Amino acid sequence: MARPRDLLDVTTIYHEPAVPDFSRGREILDRFPEAERIVVPSHWNIPSLHGNAGSVEDWVRIKRSTLVLGVKKGLAMRPNGRSAHFIAPSTSNGCAMACAYCYVPRRKGFANPISVFVNVEAIAAAIVRHASRQGPLGTPDTIDPALWVYDLGENGDLSVDAMVSDTVRDLVALFRDIPNAKASFATKAVNRDLLAYDPQGKTRIRFSLMPERIARIVDVRTAPIPERIAAIDDFVAAGYEVHLNFSPVILYPGWEADWCALFDAVDGAIGPAARAQLKAEIILLTHNADLHAVNLGWHPKAEDLLWRPDIQEAKVSEGGGANLRYRTGWKGKWLARFKTLLAERMPYCTVRYAF
Repeated sequence: MARPRDLLDVTTIYHEPAVPDFSRGREILDRFPEAERIVVPSHWNIPSLHGNAGSVEDWVRIKRSTLVLGVKKGLAMRPNGRSAHFIAPSTSNGCAMACAYCYVPRRKGFANPISVFVNVEAIAAAIVRHASRQGPLGTPDTIDPALWVYDLGENGDLSVDAMVSDTVRDLVALFRDIPNAKASFATKAVNRDLLAYDPQGKTRIRFSLMPERIARIVDVRTAPIPERIAAIDDFVAAGYEVHLNFSPVILYPGWEADWCALFDAVDGAIGPAARAQLKAEIILLTHNADLHAVNLGWHPKAEDLLWRPDIQEAKVSEGGGANLRYRTGWKGKWLARFKTLLAERMPYCTVRYAF
């Protein structure tokens, strides 16, 4: 586990040549004046960051000390229909954390440190144009009863990105003024600087939760589960809509009791305001054979939980990847059992989406 302020100590910045031409680029470079600056032709093409697949110590060192700055090229919105209506153009990719179950393709080497895009004004303008074309949300749905929802953090964790620049603050402010839309992002960190951003109900933050004893094994370099739970009331009071991601749900002997204990911990920690608006997503574990092979080299204890071929089956993802998921038929039964346990202990917590 790691505290937000322990996640980054930037000593090297790789950046595209145009980065200093942008005010956000200059701001970030000025924020880390002692960092070595290395100009690269592309934020994706950094040969010195490749070849670190075999050593998690290299990953963690690079995640902590390295920052990449670039200019976002594609500004299209992608339909989603699960956590959000649309996936907005990312203002970053990569992550300072190292969760054992994360099978996102590890570009820039396996470390995949944070890359920040500095053309924030163009990204913001694209979101505003897209939202204006949508008009009002015609029919309430499971994503939101009144507004179009744009996911901002598909490729990283905005709570940590906010330590790098003011982009997250700017995005929260942007959605305050878009009348028919709200922002959304999931996080495994607790950055209390965000409490001062004044979202006015137009940003949804989704705290990812799992049983504490399991998180200690698989949620590498993230905020402790009790700290995430303790933050819920404070973020609601600060004007955020706060939902929960029960994700990933990992099945093992005793999982039911562990999740019941987590539900009880949340129930005992939050007040009426949080309960009145609380909703959740439930996402059962998806694993990957290639990630399994990598994890065996540095974290085999995690694979005791994640790699369960006796109850998993191969399935091609929407993106074409070869993944492992819990077996069809049984997965539905386990998901139904999870929902029943949640309803028994937190009946006020509506399930928005389950997979």
